[in-house]
Amino acid sequence: MPDRSAIALPPEGTRSWLADAVVGGGARIVPASEADGLVWTDPADPEGLAGLLDAHPEIDWIQLPWAGIEPYVAIVQAHAERTWTCGKGVYAEPVAEHALALALAGLRHLGPFAGARGWGKPAGVNLLGARVTILGGGGITESLLRLLGPFDCDITVVRRLPAPMQGADRVVGESNIDDALRGAQLVVLALALTPATTGVLDRRRLELLDPAGWVVNVARGGHIVTDDLVEVLAEERIGGAALDVTDPEPLPAGHPLWDEPRCLITPHTGNTPEMAVPLLRARVRENVRRRLAGEPLLGPVDPHAGY
Repeated sequence: MPDRSAIALPPEGTRSWLADAVVGGGARIVPASEADGLVWTDPADPEGLAGLLDAHPEIDWIQLPWAGIEPYVAIVQAHAERTWTCGKGVYAEPVAEHALALALAGLRHLGPFAGARGWGKPAGVNLLGARVTILGGGGITESLLRLLGPFDCDITVVRRLPAPMQGADRVVGESNIDDALRGAQLVVLALALTPATTGVLDRRRLELLDPAGWVVNVARGGHIVTDDLVEVLAEERIGGAALDVTDPEPLPAGHPLWDEPRCLITPHTGNTPEMAVPLLRARVRENVRRRLAGEPLLGPVDPHAGY
């Protein structure tokens, strides 16, 4: 019978807070050769994880710390027989808060106002009562729907598997994305990056928005065709874009978006390390506890869907 209390951490994962989370959940930290589970934390070493799993077939549960697992999808699919969990929902609250902040800053023209050196003309539109479309139906969207409640928006959520969501006026499938975008005054991207969602907002779809509409991206830069966004902003086809993620990322110095007055950019700070550590610590501890208790784990990864 597998020893579910034996958990391995990679060398860079031996920081005390992560070890405390594993022990706090009731498990023991052991070498990979003795482990039945693994908490992996390196964001850029899929080859290292693949090699470790090939060398230790007895490891049957892997916890990844991020909500988006793009660098690791191929490995997850190659080892689909194992149980995988990720950070789905862990960072929903801070990222949803950041999405709301970006939306209000964009709609209220705060970027140009903040950089002004003289009294300017009135500008800005309301979020109150706005027509809002959110692409993605995961934890970030659940949190954002709650935060948008006081603004009395008309909200459409587009997700792969439509199902009612509290706070949404309607939830539709991906085949209805054009209708959902048409006339939207705010579009928020909060979905996983997959082959199907890469470039989901190109020029044609950006031009479906209300002429004063804003796009807020707190998901992945690859959801937006960057060159198309540059053109649409330069031609004033939409109100603007607020981006916490970009393609490429980091956005290089001299890129046209840096000089675009209708574009707000934050350096992938929807969730900072200071915010992430206590949230991830709690997730690891809870999943270790659940594993020992035989309860369903949080943040399961679907190897076939890729998230």
